[in-house]
Formats: sequence, structure tokens, C-alpha cells
Amino acid sequence: MHDEEIRGAVRNRYGEIAKGNASRCCGGGSCETDLSTSATDGLQLGYSLEDLKSLPDGADMGLGCGNPQAIASLKPGETVVDLGSGGGIDCFLAARQVGPAGRVIGVDMTPDMVSKARHNAEKAGFPQVEFRLGEIEHLPVADNSADVIISNCVVNLSTDKPQVLRDSFRALKPGGRVAISDIVATAELPSEIKKDMAVYTGCMAGASLIKDLEAMLKAAGFTNIRIEPKDNSREFIKDWVPGRKFEDYVVSANITAEKPEEARS
Repeated sequence: MHDEEIRGAVRNRYGEIAKGNASRCCGGGSCETDLSTSATDGLQLGYSLEDLKSLPDGADMGLGCGNPQAIASLKPGETVVDLGSGGGIDCFLAARQVGPAGRVIGVDMTPDMVSKARHNAEKAGFPQVEFRLGEIEHLPVADNSADVIISNCVVNLSTDKPQVLRDSFRALKPGGRVAISDIVATAELPSEIKKDMAVYTGCMAGASLIKDLEAMLKAAGFTNIRIEPKDNSREFIKDWVPGRKFEDYVVSANITAEKPEEARS
């Protein structure tokens, strides 16, 4: 598969999800979308009932694999950038933590997702949240401008993960940090999985081995790197594509790292 072919397939799938024409779940399989199931899924990923009840309708699209703002230690007044912001769930939760003096910027490469998220922000009254159309490899944000970069099950979809991390480093202020929930590989993925486009756009075939992801973060300039696999995530991953045993190869992980105080982009 060529990079541009993959990028187009990812954009198309998530555009269809935004328009309500495709299933709202990772893995590419079918999933329920009623409120009770959505709440149950959210609790599995680490959100609280208070979190879920505070969201505008349509913000939780069931596309995550964790809760990045829960590991980001956000503070009032901080500027947060969300890579692959989707319907805006993590942006809106981050906005509650950074408060009216803070700022949250969601970046997504799918026009329909950006439109949906902007509508959600307007109806929910989040003036400190904005959504920008762009690629996470080339963020539409200034150098040294973000305190925190978060992301939820999106970096694995990129065909150029080192560039994602380099550009995140560029956008962060010295002393800034990343807090990412993503799918990582605990074993080498079979070639037939890597070549399956539906599995790639479903957040699994593009997962990096933990050691490779750590090396990418180091090469980008990050320090204090922590990648914490969550073995209990295999319970919901096995339901993404039942019967194919993807949970034997991938798990969700919490990924944190820092840009050194003395570093400049």
C-alpha cells in the first residue's frame, strides 16, 4: 500500500463516519451506537460518567482507545493541541480543565469531521476551543506555542509517524509535553494484517512496536518517555474484529514524553 492510498482511505472512512454513513468504532467492524453502549464503551476507555454527561451530543464518536486528557495533567490557562480531534470529545474535556483563560486547538484532516466538531463547539458554548483542518504531520500551529499535545488513537493511522512526532516537538513550548492514548504492537504484525486496508483504517495495522515508538520519540528530541501498555484493553480490542485475534498483537497504551526546557524547535 502506498502512503497516499492509505491517507486517502483514512480520510474517506472518517469522513463517512462524520456523515453517519459508517460504523462509529475502531476496528472497522459494526458496533452499537445507542447511548447506553456508548457510555459503557467510554467507561472502558477511562472516561468518567461525569465526563460523558458533560459532552455535547455528537462529540463522543466511539473512536478512541483511551482518555488522553486524564494523563495530561492539564492546568488552567494552558494551550492544548489535539491531533486528530474527530467530533471533539477530548478537546471539550480539555477545555473544562484549562478553563476560559486556556485554549484548545483540534486538528483533523477530514473536512466533515472539522465541520461536525465546530458545530458541536458552537452549540455547547466552548469559545476557547477551535478546530483547524490540517494533517498531523504538518500541524497548522506556530512553533513553540503549545503547552500540551494530546491525541486519541490517531498517531497509529499516520504513514509517517516520525514526522508526526518531530512536528509535535516543533509546536511544543520548551518544557511542554505530549499525552497520547494509542494502539501499539506488542508483537510483530503478520504481513497479511499490515496489508489489510480496513484493518489499517481501523487503527490496528499501522501500530508501531513499543521499542520502535520509543526510538521515534527519542529521535524527535523528547525525554522522560513513558509507554505504558494496558493489558486490559485486549478485552475491548477483541470485539473490534471478532474472531481474528488482533488482541494477540496490539494493545492500547498511555504514552507521555517531554520537550526539554532548553530545547528550541
